[in-house]
Amino acid sequence: MKELVRFLAQQLVNNPEAVEVTETRGEAVTLLELRVAKEDLGRVIGKQGRTAKSIRIILNAVAARNNCKVTLEIVE
Repeated sequence: MKELVRFLAQQLVNNPEAVEVTETRGEAVTLLELRVAKEDLGRVIGKQGRTAKSIRIILNAVAARNNCKVTLEIVE
């Protein structure tokens, strides 16, 4: 799932080399932290958070197929 988030983010931003995704596995939930270049932050979040919400929906669909829970945080 880490690779999925990285792929989606790299397709959205102007500076794909700056995309970083870190994964922290917990007992019940896996936390994914997405970091992008400061100038690309708006592209990843989108108007009123629509792009970020769409990424989370895709991620939750994949997680449901794998019987796990995932949380995505977009970090500045």
